[in-house]
Amino acid sequence: MAMRKGTGRRLLSKPAIGAAGLAAAGIGLAVAIPNVVTPSLVAKATKQSTIEAVLPAEGRKVTVVVNSASMDRQIPVTVLKPRDASKPRPVLYLLNGAGGGEDSATWAAKTDYEQFFSDKDVYVATPIGGAFSYYTDWQRDDPVLGRNKWQTFLTKELPPLLNKQFTTSGNNALAGISMAGTSVLNLAIASPRLYKSVAAYSGCARTSDPLGQAYIRMVVSDRGRGDVTNMWGPIGGPGWMANDPYQNAPRLRGIKVYMTSGTGLPGPNDTMGAKLVNNDPIALANQVVVGGLIESAVNLCTQQMAQRLRQLRIPATVITRPSGTHSWGYWQDDLKRTWPMIARDIGVSPGPVAGPVKPGPRPAPKGRSVPNAKPAPNAKPGPGPKAKPAPNAKPAPKAPAPR
Repeated sequence: MAMRKGTGRRLLSKPAIGAAGLAAAGIGLAVAIPNVVTPSLVAKATKQSTIEAVLPAEGRKVTVVVNSASMDRQIPVTVLKPRDASKPRPVLYLLNGAGGGEDSATWAAKTDYEQFFSDKDVYVATPIGGAFSYYTDWQRDDPVLGRNKWQTFLTKELPPLLNKQFTTSGNNALAGISMAGTSVLNLAIASPRLYKSVAAYSGCARTSDPLGQAYIRMVVSDRGRGDVTNMWGPIGGPGWMANDPYQNAPRLRGIKVYMTSGTGLPGPNDTMGAKLVNNDPIALANQVVVGGLIESAVNLCTQQMAQRLRQLRIPATVITRPSGTHSWGYWQDDLKRTWPMIARDIGVSPGPVAGPVKPGPRPAPKGRSVPNAKPAPNAKPGPGPKAKPAPNAKPAPKAPAPR
């Protein structure tokens, strides 16, 4: 009997159910069919991840229930199917933040991403689970957070299952916010051939320096009540260095990288009339004060990572908003702003825009820069034509917030 520690939920495995059934049937059956259930067969059976069910939901959304061999539990994965599924289509793996989709802070609850992708030809897969786990492979099971082998699940178990279940093209992209903004960079580093591009929205790309470690302790220990040493070992040890995107940045070469962050100053989504504030002064104060401090910290991480990529001459698109806190309104905008570039990377038309989108930086031609975006790092220095701003592009803060 397998139980996820800290949850109080017990999941009975199929071999256990089979053994119980044989016991109930009587000894005679067990003798007539010897060795029906043996430890070796059970061990082999639990090592293979499978899709247990595909549950329909509204529209083209389905929930794929995956039995994860590495974590020995079922993981629901929300999948938005493409507008036209008659042809092979790419997959965007879109991760939630610190809550892992187990709370109300999700792409589904806080954004209009379902509407946005309703006319796009892409599968959008979002796992539900992994709260405070950093979507990584933990070294040890945690008394509170249980067994976490998310890197194995997301890079080795889930993709082949979705490719078999749906008509996919083999082109994948990866995006995530906040905690998962760190995770997606590590996942791309771990499996560079799996993804064409990776987008980190307000993520801290440092894990082995004091600022990054403090941020991780805030997420895992303060909020999740987990033990960070169960994740990567002693703080400052080799496990933390091995999972630091900044230190391992050379392995991002060949992958299109997108990073976004705000300065932490109040912006257009930090007002009483903003959709997610909903005229709640307490919510606004929390978003401006707490969200502002967090965003200013991750902005520092983002700028350091951008500098690192420039030094390595690894192309990256870095969008730095002159304002904006650590909140969903900006991540919705960032997803819509980077989608046309991600779509190009995975070989699909970006499709029409569903709903209002704030004007923002357009992709920079090689060797040029655009408003709020860092110059392409592989641009060669020297004389050349003067860069011109993208036509009709306006600074994001001056645009109206999405309704």
